[in-house]
Amino acid sequence: MSGSKKKKITKADRLKQMQEEEEKRQKEEEEARVKYEKEEMERLEIQRIENEKLQKLEAKDLERRNEELEELYLLEACFPEAEKLKRDNRFLSQWKHYIQCDGSPDPSIAQEINTFITLWKEETNETLEEVIEESKLVLNLIEKLKLILLETPPYDLQRKNIIQYQGSILELQELLHLKFNRATEILLRQASTLADLDSGNMEKVIRDENVTLYIWANLKKNPRHRSIRFSETQTGFEIPRILATSDIALRLLHTHYDHVTPLSPVLTPSQENIPIITDFVKEEVKSVQTAVSKDLQEEKKQQENESNSVHEEETKAEGQGDVEEQMCPVQEEPETTKYEMEMKLISETVLAAQELLLENACEKPNFLEENEVDLCQFTTLGGVYHLDILELPPQCKPMKGWMIVEILKEGLQKYTYPPETAEDLEAENAFPPIEVTLEVHENVIFFENPMVARWDAEGKHWKTDGISNVSYKPEERLITFNLETFCPVTLIQDAHINMPYQSWELRPLDVNKVLLTVTTVFTELQIQIKENLCMLASIKVNNKNHSTILEEKWMTPVSFIIALKKAGLNIFPTGHSHLYVVINYKHPLVEVKAYRQMALLSSAFAFCWSKWNTACDSKKAIFQVREHLLKEEPTQNPNWTLLMFSGDRAQSLKINESSDAFSEVLKEETEFHSTLYHMVKDFASQEAMRAVRRPSCQFVDSVCHMLLSTRLLSFS
Repeated sequence: MSGSKKKKITKADRLKQMQEEEEKRQKEEEEARVKYEKEEMERLEIQRIENEKLQKLEAKDLERRNEELEELYLLEACFPEAEKLKRDNRFLSQWKHYIQCDGSPDPSIAQEINTFITLWKEETNETLEEVIEESKLVLNLIEKLKLILLETPPYDLQRKNIIQYQGSILELQELLHLKFNRATEILLRQASTLADLDSGNMEKVIRDENVTLYIWANLKKNPRHRSIRFSETQTGFEIPRILATSDIALRLLHTHYDHVTPLSPVLTPSQENIPIITDFVKEEVKSVQTAVSKDLQEEKKQQENESNSVHEEETKAEGQGDVEEQMCPVQEEPETTKYEMEMKLISETVLAAQELLLENACEKPNFLEENEVDLCQFTTLGGVYHLDILELPPQCKPMKGWMIVEILKEGLQKYTYPPETAEDLEAENAFPPIEVTLEVHENVIFFENPMVARWDAEGKHWKTDGISNVSYKPEERLITFNLETFCPVTLIQDAHINMPYQSWELRPLDVNKVLLTVTTVFTELQIQIKENLCMLASIKVNNKNHSTILEEKWMTPVSFIIALKKAGLNIFPTGHSHLYVVINYKHPLVEVKAYRQMALLSSAFAFCWSKWNTACDSKKAIFQVREHLLKEEPTQNPNWTLLMFSGDRAQSLKINESSDAFSEVLKEETEFHSTLYHMVKDFASQEAMRAVRRPSCQFVDSVCHMLLSTRLLSFS
């Protein structure tokens, strides 16, 4: 019993135990402190060594910086050379047009285009078929003027030229629509002679590559004939009784182009920025020319003095020969210097224009009314459907072998529906909305159900009110809606539906040929670039191959961008896009320098997206790069190098795409460089570096233009 009892701990034992625990704790603390101090000293030593190493690398980078930048400047000479070629081509195209003598005007010459417009206005009795045929030339002239405004660098465009070209575009657009109205009137005068035997009404459909015209004339005025469907189409209307019993004609003019939306403002530099580049370089040119002329005068004086001191026994011919030999190199110098300064001027203006492309607007350009479509956020697609209810003009009447027709002085008149005098309650019952069914243009891609907008002629903008019961059948490409009153309508889609991008890749295909792949939520676009041309190689929509008329068609970069936008494949941000898309903003100068140098290397190196690009700040860009020679077979898991570029410094990062956390630590056994060219030179083969110098200037410029237009580093 007593043995089972616990032994009582005395006070002395307790004190001894506490003392031992305290000693043990102090010992552990001391060991931890010593260990921490040792580790801290080791860490500081490692950090000191790393800092010294970085300082040496930075000093080395700074030491060779000028040399590397000079070499880059020589490589980037391709950009002013390409711009000079484009200028020469613009002049050459004008000359070719002049000597072609095909009767068509040069739209850039005001006198010629004004003469064309005046002469066409005088032709008043053209049929619809004749107008449609003539419209091909008019649309070509409009496209030429738009291309001039888009392809000419902002610093080369004068304000008076912009006003002239835009004025000519508007005049041609208005005159073309007026011609369609006059030709419609001529057709409707003959409606009774073209009436359908079954219905007694006239129906006509004209299809062309640029327009589709539907006209229906109500000759019988049958109140039960309220459903109108044009033959061999699904296009049609459901009209109310009051229209079914009226002397009217319904016209649907579907122009596959948009001449209703106001012209986009031309990208021009702000007035305070215009002289910054050009004046500075022009001053340099002037100063160099002055210096060269002074040197020439001094050389002449020196040579005269030397020639006077020549011994009299030397012949005069020998003396003149010596002077000529001495003068030759001096006379060549100013021409060479003048060319160099001209190229420098072009180089500076090209760089400024490229930076201008990447400038973000601070706010939306206009204040929007209620229900007004924001054209910075949305875009019109598939052209414009001009819906008109027209008063039926007096019909032709046969008389003694002649056709007599009354021609109204005021011309073709629109029928007002609903009447302006009708009260709201009466209008709702007696003048219900008209149901419209339209065919969506086959060459346009909608990634979501399209929205319908109507043109407000008074406010000069698109609006979404007055339209109800919209339904869309994507398989049949039919859209049906109710419209309160007839007016031009269009289909709209979010312009940024394919932004931001999920990934991108740029890789070489052949000499002077690369493939740019951009993957978005809905689509994957593959774009081939060669020389000064671009082509849509393939497109996938929702991971399925999609055919389009744009495939296998080579176009200039600007024309290609326009064509893709018209097809609904917009991957080209504007200055306002950042207001509607969450982007990974990068400083414009960093972007420009990155795109220019990526274009220079694109013939031998592949570039692609990196998830770490979102982790660094706006003054740095991160992407992957690897050598990609044409003879190499594609590998399943290529070895990419992760680069960080700030515009002034490039470095290889220690992390890779599968790393858990972001770090800017420099990769072992690598150095800092001032350019991407010299960065990749550290790990690239000699063959790859030789391949970088082979591409044509036009090819490099086209690749750079496409990179600038897509803004891959900010919008992915």
